[in-house]
Amino acid sequence: MNRYGPILWTILSVIGLDQITKYLVLENIQRGDVIVIIPNFFNLILTYNLGAAFGMFSDLPEGLRHALLAISITIALGTVLYFFLRDYKDDKIAQIALAMIIGGAFGNIIDRFQHGMVVDFLDLYIGTNHWPAFNVADSAICIGVVILFFRRPQKTLNGDAA
Repeated sequence: MNRYGPILWTILSVIGLDQITKYLVLENIQRGDVIVIIPNFFNLILTYNLGAAFGMFSDLPEGLRHALLAISITIALGTVLYFFLRDYKDDKIAQIALAMIIGGAFGNIIDRFQHGMVVDFLDLYIGTNHWPAFNVADSAICIGVVILFFRRPQKTLNGDAA
């Protein structure tokens, strides 16, 4: 397998798992339904997110919301590409984490094109305190970011990433 095989496999796996789970939710759960998986901790629900992470920008007028989402996505993907090519170019674990972030981003981008919003369905909570609903793509992005947090690039004496 070439150098980019695991990266491509990770991206496609995240997108595939994300889209399959969203399809299953859309086919089997109606908006307003609550399927209790672990009482007082985890449900499956169907909700839609018009905005970015945790509903950010969702209250803005549609044109402005779309523009800010497009700018945010472009900056985020550009930053990930920069990390691939510079800071983490020789760190295979970090590159897999970056691939998880890219796969998650594209999973949610596909939703925006198909539905005009992102499908969310995972509902974690304790008592009446709920975390904002999320999906597999969001999970992959968060896991990728956590991995990168612990794999900061090493700096050389001149300050460049090694």
